[in-house]
Amino acid sequence: MPVESCTLPTTEQPLRVAEIDDLFAAALTAVYHLAGDRARLVLSGPAGLRERAQDLADRETGCCSFFEFTVNTSDGDPSTVLVDIAVPANRADVLAALVDRAAAHLARAEEVR
Repeated sequence: MPVESCTLPTTEQPLRVAEIDDLFAAALTAVYHLAGDRARLVLSGPAGLRERAQDLADRETGCCSFFEFTVNTSDGDPSTVLVDIAVPANRADVLAALVDRAAAHLARAEEVR
């Protein structure tokens, strides 16, 4: 039975948020909120990006088992990584917060350009 809350120790949560922010800052090119319980992040970057995203997704699922991540390259292009995220309907608020955070990163990146 999935845990309905995050089990990551409180002291480690800011580090995880910083890690997610670093990934967004380095590689996020698009975010799509497909439905209340599904989203897609599009990342672009150097070799090893898929593995970096998969590692982070695996660790996030380890403490927040209600997340379901699917990490793939786009049409075999290792520089474009698609991260599909799904959550149960009762955790849509958590997904919305993640999507909002990603969108804010994109908005800041656009301001810099």
